[in-house]
Amino acid sequence: MFPIALSELVQIFRNRLVLVTSLIMPAAVSALFIYQHEGFAALGSLGYIAAVVMFTVGAFGLYTTTVTTLASRRQNLFLKRLRSTAAGDAGILAGLLLPITVISLVQVAGIMTVLAVVTGRPDNVLLLAAAVLAMVIMMLGLGLATAGLTNSPEHAQVTTLPISLGTIAVTSWVGITGTEELTLIKRLLPGGSATELVLNAWNGGVPVTESLILLVPTLGWVAVAVALASRIFRWEPRR
Repeated sequence: MFPIALSELVQIFRNRLVLVTSLIMPAAVSALFIYQHEGFAALGSLGYIAAVVMFTVGAFGLYTTTVTTLASRRQNLFLKRLRSTAAGDAGILAGLLLPITVISLVQVAGIMTVLAVVTGRPDNVLLLAAAVLAMVIMMLGLGLATAGLTNSPEHAQVTTLPISLGTIAVTSWVGITGTEELTLIKRLLPGGSATELVLNAWNGGVPVTESLILLVPTLGWVAVAVALASRIFRWEPRR
């Protein structure tokens, strides 16, 4: 797994498109939100800013890169060649996705730290960490499922749009309007419950036991995504 991961890390830094989408763009968007934090906090809250930057990294960095990577490695038959080695399927996927997962976690941690320095620390750091991990697992699962529908890296620019833009839209909707109205719908949409969890973790005022229940819808999306991926993910290009 680790030799595959090291090779993939090198490929990430060689690919300008992936480098821009996975590193530069999320960092630039997050910097804008932090720089204009007073205005965005007035629109929603500091927790809203934290949720938006978290999903910016998750949607445009982790998720999009996951789909692009798997589609590219399938197209050039690299996935097929890896399956002929001693590595198992889980080890292959873990090796390919480990670098971008670690990069995304480091990005989120760094951005959250800067936000905390600028605006003040979150109310519950551990709860915030749980929200970040849940988001990462969900986006990886959705990435695996979307990769099964994606024929090429170019095709990934189309297939990733609904989820990447959709999760950002849900995050903004929940972050600005809260969940007092249309509670069930907002929590069941992908990203909705994770956004509310970040709001509770950063802003405080909600018992931890009530907040932890919000992990259930997010992990439910993980289960759905993994089930879909097991059915539609392909290791070789369509003939």
